[in-house]
Amino acid sequence: MKEECLICKASLEYLDTDIPMECHICHKKENSKTRCVQGHYVCNECHTKGLSSIMGFCLEETSKNPIYIIEKIIHMPFCHMHGPEHHVMVGAALLTAYKNSGGEIDLQSSLIEIMNRGKNVPGGACGFWGACGAGISSGMFISIISKSTPLKNEPYALSHKMTSKSLGNIGEIGGPRCCKRNSFLSILTAIDFVEEHFGIKMEKSPIRCHYSAQNNQCIGKRCPFSAV
Repeated sequence: MKEECLICKASLEYLDTDIPMECHICHKKENSKTRCVQGHYVCNECHTKGLSSIMGFCLEETSKNPIYIIEKIIHMPFCHMHGPEHHVMVGAALLTAYKNSGGEIDLQSSLIEIMNRGKNVPGGACGFWGACGAGISSGMFISIISKSTPLKNEPYALSHKMTSKSLGNIGEIGGPRCCKRNSFLSILTAIDFVEEHFGIKMEKSPIRCHYSAQNNQCIGKRCPFSAV
């Protein structure tokens, strides 16, 4: 079944302004622009429940290929076709492959950091902020490995350049959104960026999408990963 509403599978709708919503799962009340056409709403916290399971997986993973790593994460039970979990998954896959490729980071603390940062980027940011969370996640990854802060010089610049390149490639394809497509684009962009600026060569592999049947808004042959 194609994924839309996590409660009833009906289509989602995006509103012009925030309105009061109550999460159908935890009953938390908050404002949002997103709901299904039947009125169901699932908050970001409930949508990403189980995301912390990637911590143990990443710490044991030995691959140097972030595409391979995120493909394995995608098949974990918590991951949906679309959702804010991708805002953490991109950075986590990149951190893991970077460490395995010789990058000098403390992987556990770095994963905790990407989890904390990525979960603050809400679902729908791609359309409402003009900045896809998967692309932002690649910038967070660079920020973490370069130890960037608002007061740093080159690390500050590099993390912005990374996000800009990812968002630029996402924008070239256009919409509607696809969390899988944008995640792959961001990771491929980051692989080249890290080799150029950090001298660490992560592995990459050809990507053929296996998720179009779950995506009601799949753009077909316009997607660079289309298997159609």
